[in-house]
Amino acid sequence: MTTDVGVIKGDPVVVVPCYNEASRLDETSFLELARCGRVKLLFVDDGSTDQTAEVLRRLTKEADALDVLSLPTNVGKAEAVRAGMRCAMHSGATVVGYCDADLSTPPRELVRLLDRLESDRRLVAVFGSRVARLGSRIERTAFRHYAGRLYATLASAALGMTVYDTQCGAKVFRATPALVAALDVPFSSPWGFDVVLCHRLRAGTESCAGLPDEAFLEEPLEQWHDVRGSKLNLSGTLRAVADVLGIGLARVAQRIRDRFLG
Repeated sequence: MTTDVGVIKGDPVVVVPCYNEASRLDETSFLELARCGRVKLLFVDDGSTDQTAEVLRRLTKEADALDVLSLPTNVGKAEAVRAGMRCAMHSGATVVGYCDADLSTPPRELVRLLDRLESDRRLVAVFGSRVARLGSRIERTAFRHYAGRLYATLASAALGMTVYDTQCGAKVFRATPALVAALDVPFSSPWGFDVVLCHRLRAGTESCAGLPDEAFLEEPLEQWHDVRGSKLNLSGTLRAVADVLGIGLARVAQRIRDRFLG
């Protein structure tokens, strides 16, 4: 893969995984975000077979705050995000995050999440949360809403922490040793990785202690809209559910060990 990313060097970086997104990339909005002076964008071309690479090359010529990490084969959204975040941190980024290529979370909301993270040194992770409320514009289908609520309820129980929306595609993190360690191990599911990453940060790894709940924050989004063309399928959904159940079972097993062996 191409790993020479030259636009980062300490700036906040948002990773944008792309697989056959040529027809959905909003070039104007991405260029506006790149030119706002608050964030760099690292597109990860996940082995696309359409014109995505050509579109991304054109974008990088239009703004200095854009770069591309090219993966030779399709590895799935989770691994594309992991590769991008690791590359960004290796290149010196102190804050990293990711968003969906369809910009269902508008650029100004991404900037607001970054501002929220940087406003409080105690925070390590800020998650966008699609809470439909007065004054917000959260637009998604009823099926997606209720399916998401069911999944998020399972994830919250498995994690043992109160999380309303685990699957919003907009999240930002401080580039801490805990995050580096959490991203050292590949994700097994292309869609349930958000929950797995949260679990790794909170539970800790062999090299880093877990983080307290106070290090995490959900920030209600003011605007989010559903975009047609999602690549999530039934097998991906089932694998994501299996990951959540695995986290819950592992947590129960650890509590049993702590009680009887600790």
